[in-house]
Amino acid sequence: MAVVFKTALLDEIMKDVFDWSDQDMPVRDALWDHFMESNGHNTDESEASMKEIDAKSDDEVRAYVEENLKK
Repeated sequence: MAVVFKTALLDEIMKDVFDWSDQDMPVRDALWDHFMESNGHNTDESEASMKEIDAKSDDEVRAYVEENLKK
């Protein structure tokens, strides 16, 4: 069986990690919502996007969130 390593950042609460956020949800959930909104609520595409995020380092995830979720 393959071992999957998850980044710790994905399980942190948005507002605890990003000073510009007031969301009480984990970063993982915020990203899922972002992907669902950006692809017309296509679950398969969102799942593929989350797999790509899971493969990134915490720094890469942080940069992605800053670039794509910061409003």
